[in-house]
Amino acid sequence: MVKITESLLLEKGTPKSSKLEWIKTLNLSKLGLNSQDLPVSLLSQLSSLEELDLSGNHLQELPRGLSLPSLRVLDCSNNDMGDVTSLAPLTGLEELRLDDNLYLTVCDDYKVMFLLSNLRILNGRSISHVGKHLRSAGTAALQKRVITLWESTFSLPDHPTPEKLKTVEKEFVRVARSQIKYGPSSLIGYTKWRLEMIAKEHLHSLVEPGEEKADTKENSGQLSSGKRKSCEPDAVRENGSPGEERPGTPRRGHREPNSPAGKGPKADGPRGILRDPPKDAPSPRKHPRTPSKATPQERTAEEGIPQKMTSIKSKDPVTLQPLHVLQCHSKLDSPDDFSTQLWACAFEPLQDSCDQTSGVVATCGGESVCVIDCETGHVLKKYKVPGVLHPGLVLRPHVPGGGGVVRRLSVLAAGGKKGVVKLLHPAGNLAYGEFRASRRALSTLCFSPRQQTVLFTGSYDNRVVMWDVGGVDSDYTFKVRLVPFSKMWLLCHCDCPALGPGDQLHTPAPGPAPSRQDTRHLLAACDKGLLCFSTQLGKDKLKRTEEMEITFPVYAKEEEEKDKHYRTIDGFAFLSDDIVASKSHMQGSIYLWSWGRTRASRASGKQVSAVVLAELRWADTDTPYLSLSTCPGEGYVVCGDERGRLWTYHLTDLLKAGGKKGKVISPTEIVDWPSPVRKGVGPVEGPSINSVAMDPQLRYLVALSDKNMAVVWGRAQP
Repeated sequence: MVKITESLLLEKGTPKSSKLEWIKTLNLSKLGLNSQDLPVSLLSQLSSLEELDLSGNHLQELPRGLSLPSLRVLDCSNNDMGDVTSLAPLTGLEELRLDDNLYLTVCDDYKVMFLLSNLRILNGRSISHVGKHLRSAGTAALQKRVITLWESTFSLPDHPTPEKLKTVEKEFVRVARSQIKYGPSSLIGYTKWRLEMIAKEHLHSLVEPGEEKADTKENSGQLSSGKRKSCEPDAVRENGSPGEERPGTPRRGHREPNSPAGKGPKADGPRGILRDPPKDAPSPRKHPRTPSKATPQERTAEEGIPQKMTSIKSKDPVTLQPLHVLQCHSKLDSPDDFSTQLWACAFEPLQDSCDQTSGVVATCGGESVCVIDCETGHVLKKYKVPGVLHPGLVLRPHVPGGGGVVRRLSVLAAGGKKGVVKLLHPAGNLAYGEFRASRRALSTLCFSPRQQTVLFTGSYDNRVVMWDVGGVDSDYTFKVRLVPFSKMWLLCHCDCPALGPGDQLHTPAPGPAPSRQDTRHLLAACDKGLLCFSTQLGKDKLKRTEEMEITFPVYAKEEEEKDKHYRTIDGFAFLSDDIVASKSHMQGSIYLWSWGRTRASRASGKQVSAVVLAELRWADTDTPYLSLSTCPGEGYVVCGDERGRLWTYHLTDLLKAGGKKGKVISPTEIVDWPSPVRKGVGPVEGPSINSVAMDPQLRYLVALSDKNMAVVWGRAQP
């Protein structure tokens, strides 16, 4: 690290001069500088500085109070930038580079475009039109929603005091950030940031109307003209109403006769990637970071679903409508590839909340991992690893260390047949590391919901191993170490899209974190049943034997049908802190059972019978490893079948009662395969649904098939 002095600035600056105020260009790149190494008083003397290069350092932000009135070009690439609001005082900036900053996302790009009104080029791209929209039509749309929320829900307190106003402001901001929906899910961080600013400004204008903020001409013009044609770009267009009817709508799902729900609104189905859209159909919206040229197999069916979604547990069942069908895992990007099997998917949680997602999902199959925006259906990232199959992946917040500052970012882990775990950073578009977890193929990957740097791997040598993958710094340096189970602070649960019969361990599926009182057990689903391991420290810190095996009523069928094996648990997830959903292939049903009561009922021996609360009717199929999924926030269990259908169960009444149901519960709805049409061939019949994932609010559901088709379903509005 070099100390910034006046002599250094004169040496690095041009034209050569004896005075700082005459310097127009300054290069301070690759000097190992941190934010605190930039002296504000000294740099502020560069009154004529027009171009500044700070690339290749360790800056987390620009120092507060920095004034460079003539600065037009700034390069902050390849740093540790995590806060772009520090750039706000540089109002004269026209060109800016922020690429290769580990912690910045597309939301930070939009913040910069809003804050810097003169900015024309960001990371080498022209952004004038988008920035203008953000400060005009985009702001007006958010202002309208904030004002409506205030008038319908809030009011100023009687005899307002600073304390009362602070309380009202805090609640107003909280409700605005959580309830107002606008723009694509990938920009939710930017939207919440703007909503907080607008809510505070609106409340301030009510308290002190004489000091209202003076809007720009763009803002005032947009607000005063109700008939002005919207120039909103595709990346931030609001989905406020359902799409128009499309020709060729696929078959709707049907409800069971005994279902408590009535018929939902008719849902538009996808045209799909396999059929050319009508000439008069609108083109799909583009994600701001999606390449302009999409391959044929990445074309999708419908525009996104409406953004107004609820995070409150539904009283009524949810109606799902198909949005997109993708073949993004095709070999050699061939649209004729219907043989690649897709195995696992996971939603990206928001960095400030593990109970909400960004609407971005990661999927894996064949030799690739794809990151998909569920709203637009566009493939944002695609990673290829020749010769490696990825049967499982996870996407969780990660806590890295860089420049002495702890920040959060999303890390994607994928494992395959070579026993190697790949660590990916989608926002940075980089596969930054790998380590060997086993000499055999991996069948399970699961991040801990409690300790976000802890990763569990299961492999076909019948082992589950716990790893600490450590932090990631600005150079993508990471450490991996084996961790004894005694340091695990969670209850882990597993389900199993396995690669072949006879293997013991299968793929874990993260679900809701169990209660904090029980932090001493690991559950593993396998061909031999459901095994429970103690995580307490023993004589051998690195090895554990099962503490008990949980058995189920379906096991009794083995005595009647000796040629069939009913002990395999091939679907497993928590529906609440206590209630677990599990199934075996050939069973024809799904068990809901109590983890707490099952443990409490153990008397002696290693086997303990599961305390079954209810039985859900499911497909009678011999196809194994069709994984089920749960959405605890909405009280849903969903499982696909071998015909491409989704069996959905809305169980809020059962969760509230917490009691035992004697009769077999029918599915709330069986959602039919959307039957996408391949041009010149006809509809594609429903394949086996290997895996299903839902986001916590059930805005989206993603189903993966064994015929190289990923289907994105959206929640229809009533």
